This record gives sequence, C-alpha cells and structure tokens, in this order.
Amino acid sequence: MNCPYCSHPDSKVIDSRDVDDGVRRRRECVVCGQRFTTYERFQPAGLFVVKKDQRREEFNKEKLLSGLRRACEKRPLPAGAVDKVAGDIEAELYNMGKAEIPSTLLGDMVMERLKMLDNIAYVRFASVYREFTDITQLKKVVDNLVNGQDEGIHKGQLSLLPEDKAVPKTRYQRR
Repeated sequence: MNCPYCSHPDSKVIDSRDVDDGVRRRRECVVCGQRFTTYERFQPAGLFVVKKDQRREEFNKEKLLSGLRRACEKRPLPAGAVDKVAGDIEAELYNMGKAEIPSTLLGDMVMERLKMLDNIAYVRFASVYREFTDITQLKKVVDNLVNGQDEGIHKGQLSLLPEDKAVPKTRYQRR
C-alpha cells in the first residue's frame, strides 16, 4: 500500500478491526509518519451481467447502489435501507454460484425489493427499467400496485392478528 501523502510503498499496521464486510487497518508511513486508513474486503470470483444486447459487463455494486439511490431520492427511508438492499442483492447473486446472470434477473430483483421498501421508488425504477413509451403503461403499473395492496399491508408483511381474530371490537365490548 503506497502512502497517500508521500507515495512511499512501505507502511506499518498500527491497528486492525473487523468491519461489516472486511477488515479496517490503521497504517503509518515509515518515511513521513503520516497515518491513514485502509479497508480490505473479500472479493469473490468475477460475476458478469449479460445485457439485453448480449454484451457482458462485470457486476458493479456501486452501479447498483447508484440506481437504487436515484430511485429512492428524497424518499423518507430509514438510514442504510438502500445499502442493505444492495448488499442483499449482491449476496444473493454470488450465492447463486453462476459466473453470468442476465440483467433482467438483476432488474427484477431490484424491483421486487423496491416494491416492499417504497412504492414511489418502485414506480420510479419501473418507469426507467420497463422503458414505458406512454402514460397508459405507467398507469397500469400504478393501478396494479394500488389494487394489489391489502389496506396498507405490504406484500411480505404479516398481519398482527390472524384473519379469524381480526374482528374489530366496539367500545361496548369488554374482555
């Protein structure tokens, strides 16, 4: 690791700590004495995305994050939600054990997770991903989204009460 200050190739490790996806090392240059931090993470074997025109491009998590952040821009989402979605997708792709995955699979995975995370982000992503040519196609997606929800309960979200017990009580009923 070259020193970012003097470009000397030798440094010593002062401190090492495990972080989420690798190791954080605090280093000190043996020539100029400046300290800097490096991050090391495991890089699995190459994973390639096969585009619609059959080009192959190496999977890039930063590109995935960029698309997710654009779709979720100015949305009231919890901190780290977008990073978690990207991390989950990346882990699932590598767990498939394939060297190449179609871009359509990747896009569908993003759409599925955005639909559970935020409806507006889902529609934003879908409008670009599905390449809508007119407003009627977009309207169909929005209508399906509205009709597919059960009174505010998102797909994959469990009800607090079983269906047979979910009878509303009046204020006159006591336990």
